[in-house]
Amino acid sequence: MVWVYQGAIGLSQPNMGSVQSHHELMKTFTAIVERDSETHLYVGYVPGFPGAHSQGETLDELQENLREVIEMLLEDEEVLFETEFIGTQQIVVQ
Repeated sequence: MVWVYQGAIGLSQPNMGSVQSHHELMKTFTAIVERDSETHLYVGYVPGFPGAHSQGETLDELQENLREVIEMLLEDEEVLFETEFIGTQQIVVQ
């Protein structure tokens, strides 16, 4: 199962749509979230954003971990995205 998580962590489109809030520029990214069947951990990554991946025992923990990783990556340098997230598709196979 793959989820596209667009929640309170502000993970949405990697084109970094921006919103002014409290005199700070907020960036929004999309994270793909999966659950590992062996470890039962939630694993998330931002498509096209090198290094933007993490895991957590709960969705809330994953959300916080992803936010911390993204903030750290954005502090280091100007981010160049390798791809643009478009969406997901469900494929039915008989």
